[in-house]
Amino acid sequence: MIDDYFRELLETVNASPVIGAHDIALEKRSDFIGYIRGDLPVRDGSRLHFREFVDTEHGVDRYMYAYQYQRADNSLIFRYDNTDHYPDLPNAPHHKHENSENNVISATAPDLAAVLKEIETLVGAE
Repeated sequence: MIDDYFRELLETVNASPVIGAHDIALEKRSDFIGYIRGDLPVRDGSRLHFREFVDTEHGVDRYMYAYQYQRADNSLIFRYDNTDHYPDLPNAPHHKHENSENNVISATAPDLAAVLKEIETLVGAE
């Protein structure tokens, strides 16, 4: 059920030692489908903006996702997404932009928990 996914996602965000107050919008489209978007300020002034379009009927299937982590000056640190604009990458459409829109590498599809762990490593979680 999408409500269970929403609850788990909020618990993940609230458990992160580097995320403070946050703005997350949860849109329930059906018992199993939902759209989530969020703006998560990180304690060092950076931010994570994310969105997911999820179907939970048979596990968790993220039809669309983007996790954009940026510095306080809005410059890109990294972004994971599954927009199909790099079809020649091994794990297409999944990919990661590192430090610029033009530095793109193949990546496996992360979830929000994995992205938060990566940010915690970069920031230095207490």
